[in-house]
Amino acid sequence: MKDTFNTPRLYHDLSWLWPLWGSPEEYAGYCSHAMRLIREHARLPVRSLLNIGCGGGKNVFNLKREFKVTGLDISPRMLDLARKLNPECDFVQGDMRTFAPDRRFHAVLLDDAITYMATRADLRAAFAAAWRHLSPGGVMVVTPDATKETFVQNETVATPAVASAKPANVDVVFVENNYDPDPDDDQYEGTMVYLIREDGELRIETDRHILGLFPLQTWRETLAEAGF
Repeated sequence: MKDTFNTPRLYHDLSWLWPLWGSPEEYAGYCSHAMRLIREHARLPVRSLLNIGCGGGKNVFNLKREFKVTGLDISPRMLDLARKLNPECDFVQGDMRTFAPDRRFHAVLLDDAITYMATRADLRAAFAAAWRHLSPGGVMVVTPDATKETFVQNETVATPAVASAKPANVDVVFVENNYDPDPDDDQYEGTMVYLIREDGELRIETDRHILGLFPLQTWRETLAEAGF
């Protein structure tokens, strides 16, 4: 598969769908686990946290209860959603491979957004940027969607829109399919199909995400190369 850094529609013209795909409260369990790891492994009191690839701010919504959170994302439209959900938090637009806010943080959370690093060079660049913005004694938690060892070929999931978040005349079903067309490279396809009904009228939108798929050993090596 061709190496590319892609800009999926979910983060651009279809960003209005994001608040309908899972409520912020559904992210609480994941965030609790991440916060526990941070507390256990940090060698300093953690007060500030950088959420790289914060998207629409659903993780920030939960993390801000314990930390002063700054969110970073490449998509202006997703940052607009994040600010609306978390008006008391700071947000910065930037590429996780090259961003340069003039400060360091006690902790960094790099959630499934890291999966958009679809080459080893991109992965190394993202980790190096995170390292430059981490305070000495701080900790980074990284949670990719899958590794080569855990990937499930042709996995497909359908999720209905959050009832409380959608307009009265709108229904949406999100269908996500993960497929690796070439097991010998470091990428897979995440294909999204959005079944959108407005006043009962169906339209179907599609969205293709090119995602990174690396062996666990590659994650360990690239983290070590960055200084972790």
